[in-house]
Amino acid sequence: MKTVVQHGETLISFSHNVANSSFSMGRRQAVAMGSELTVRTSLPGRAARRRKTETDDARLIGRVKDGDHDALETIFKIYSGKLYNIAHRILGEAADTEEVIQDVFWTVYRKAKSFQGNSQFSTWLYRLTVNAALGKIRSSKKNKEVEYDEFLPKFQEDGHHSVRPVVDWSDTLDEKYAKHELQELLAQALAQLKPLDKSVVVLSDLESLCDKEIAATLGLTVSAVKTRLHRTRLFLRGKLAVQLGYSAA
Repeated sequence: MKTVVQHGETLISFSHNVANSSFSMGRRQAVAMGSELTVRTSLPGRAARRRKTETDDARLIGRVKDGDHDALETIFKIYSGKLYNIAHRILGEAADTEEVIQDVFWTVYRKAKSFQGNSQFSTWLYRLTVNAALGKIRSSKKNKEVEYDEFLPKFQEDGHHSVRPVVDWSDTLDEKYAKHELQELLAQALAQLKPLDKSVVVLSDLESLCDKEIAATLGLTVSAVKTRLHRTRLFLRGKLAVQLGYSAA
């Protein structure tokens, strides 16, 4: 992908191979997508690496504020792959995704001085990307949403959810669906999510951001993120259950 940023007499052009944006997810990850529990592993030295990344980012954005085009290209090389994946998983169209990424880095160039460091630089980039992707969806009006209720667990008279039987899908998935076909089912289910819900799922289950990071990125409270994530996972699990021949409830 080639990105061109132009402002007045200034023209910046740089090319970079972004990460493969295809919807890649294995069978067991697909099953986990619908579960209500996400297990995150804290790797040794992760905090130290994050602090180093934040320091490096601060230096880079400082150089961009001073008009250093090389620093902008470095930021592009570091983050374009991840931002492309986020945007593509929300939009589903390569052409729209490339436009969004160009808009994001144009915004970084124009508004670098507005970044005050109140959040992580990466969070700012995620916010710019998601907002641009959601704006693209709103302007195109292509998104075909479905009502979630049909695929959610039913309520009992006492107000509690009916418990969905625990079904081992492993053999069914192996027998009925190749990896590509299962990915298509998941992509279709994700495409039917409300844009904001899709963004929450993409950032959590596919990009491994924590609830606090997602809240900062989307301008939501942590409790709102948890609620949306829980309801959306239930919908995805119910939708996949129906597509695999089981009851949604």
